[in-house]
Amino acid sequence: QVQLVESGGGLVQAGGSLRLSCAASGRTSNFYTMGWFRQAPGKEREFVAATRWSGGSTAYVEAYVDSVKGRFTISRDNAKNTVYLQMNSLKPEDTAVYYCAADRTWGFNTAQTTDPGAYDYWGQGTQVTVSS
Repeated sequence: QVQLVESGGGLVQAGGSLRLSCAASGRTSNFYTMGWFRQAPGKEREFVAATRWSGGSTAYVEAYVDSVKGRFTISRDNAKNTVYLQMNSLKPEDTAVYYCAADRTWGFNTAQTTDPGAYDYWGQGTQVTVSS
């Protein structure tokens, strides 16, 4: 049974930083794609960032929603079975519950990478609140 456990959420002022962690019970190297999604009250779950095995010399490639580009960085440490989301220059509109997601399917395309319905495994979520 795969378990993903997020941590690192909290309350921060606008302009501040947080680092979210997602620890997997299994080997993260088995997950070709791992991502972060978020859901604000009354809104649908939206894609934030993902790291996907490319099969090439660059190993993993990252993808981000436009609203977080240049502010958020996703990374993974397969030795620790953990994926991270470093969030800098936080804004009040970043306030949401952040979820870690993972999938073992090889070859996610761009549409699948950003589609929450494409991921098989989810964490319970961690709250991020950014005050103005």
